[in-house]
Amino acid sequence: MLIGREKEVARLNELYERDQAELVAIYGRRRVGKTFLVDEVFSDRLNFRHSGLSPLDMGTIGKKGGKLRLQLDHFYKSLLDYGLDDGQKPDSWLEAFYLLESLLKKVEEKCGRILIFLDEIQWMDTPKSGFMTGFEAFWNGWACHRPHMMVIVCGSSSSWILDKLINNHGGLYGRITYSINLLPFNLHECEQFLQSRGMSMSRYDVAQAYMMVGGIPYYLNYFERGKSLSQNIQSIFFDPGAPLAHEFKLMFASLFTNAEVMQSIVKALGTRNRGLTRAELSKETGIADGGDLGKYLDALITGTFIIKYDSFGNGKRQSFYKLVDPYCLFYFKFVESSAGKKSVNWVSMSDTQSVISWRGIAFENVCFHHIPQIKAALGISGVTTSESLWSKRGDDETEGIQIDLIIERKDNIVHMCEIKFYSDEFTVTKDYHFVLERRKRMLYEHVSKKASIHHTLITTFGIRNIEYYSDFIHIITLDDLFR
Repeated sequence: MLIGREKEVARLNELYERDQAELVAIYGRRRVGKTFLVDEVFSDRLNFRHSGLSPLDMGTIGKKGGKLRLQLDHFYKSLLDYGLDDGQKPDSWLEAFYLLESLLKKVEEKCGRILIFLDEIQWMDTPKSGFMTGFEAFWNGWACHRPHMMVIVCGSSSSWILDKLINNHGGLYGRITYSINLLPFNLHECEQFLQSRGMSMSRYDVAQAYMMVGGIPYYLNYFERGKSLSQNIQSIFFDPGAPLAHEFKLMFASLFTNAEVMQSIVKALGTRNRGLTRAELSKETGIADGGDLGKYLDALITGTFIIKYDSFGNGKRQSFYKLVDPYCLFYFKFVESSAGKKSVNWVSMSDTQSVISWRGIAFENVCFHHIPQIKAALGISGVTTSESLWSKRGDDETEGIQIDLIIERKDNIVHMCEIKFYSDEFTVTKDYHFVLERRKRMLYEHVSKKASIHHTLITTFGIRNIEYYSDFIHIITLDDLFR
């Protein structure tokens, strides 16, 4: 059952019905459901499909000719499976795509629409393989001239798809007719997915599941009926043979050729909730603050692992990079740190202060992933905004400040958002009232004199109606985030 993806499904069907050649690129991080989307929409309409060999798999196979030979032999096997007459194996990607043309010529007279699906296309592009030359020749010299031809290419390396196809400045410049950036599920879609598998979970627990695995359908698929949230996390991350215990290294090895470098960046960003500037990141990792670091960061942004935001009060003069991938954050905090221990009992750990404190930080991250839902709850979906956080250490002369989320609106309203993950209604105490007032005064020193500041609370179950509850003009609950 396909959950969500209504717009993507509708658009793919529209493209299929159009009377013109289509080259469609679908990209998004590993395990997000790209292949599943194509299979659900087109499973009975594909005339040829092929998936590149994972570099992890190729590392365990020895073959004369190396990685290129392995990829070409695998492609040839797919051609035979779809009806190509057995003949000489291709020695280059040019020859491989000539064979694909020969295969498709046999069926194009019988079919109204010819549909080709090349999955994990970036894996076919091994070093010095000439893959792009062969693919460009196939599309530019043959496929694009046939209005009944539709080619879908798919890849987990978003940076490869963007660099080599969508933003190509060579032979494929402007050739992509449509692209889909398939994003992880939001909370609403996670809830739908779990319900479709017969699971009965409160939104409080769905939100916590999201904090640990994010909106990745493949990860959510490991949750089992009849188990509590804590029992599921135990079996998914900590039991012997837990399926996601080693996903971090596998994920980066399959996505990036320089996996260790990318892991070092993500690990460094995971040490600071506010994130790091490029200069700080360069110092932490030892990577020179130059063009290569910029490429690495761009690749992690397009892969939805990190975000870039401008430091509040400094505009674009100081930007921060923040790790927002829930799986990575949970992995660093609890899974990696438990390596070497004989056993971990998450059911017992789940009520410890360490986990309670982590939930508070993780919920802030959930909110960063649900800005559209927050804006909808505020009634400002159509208003231009910018979002940031403000974290400043105090010194001998000034007090420190921590504001979880600041939403600056074009219509001169600034939302000073407090984010609280509680198991009950939140209570504003007298001391907290004065903290809010101090933060508001400090914030007024950095916003336009035309602006008004609105205290905004984002929490699980609302606010307790006692003396200081009226400090907050807007209350956003967990239900709002599930819109």
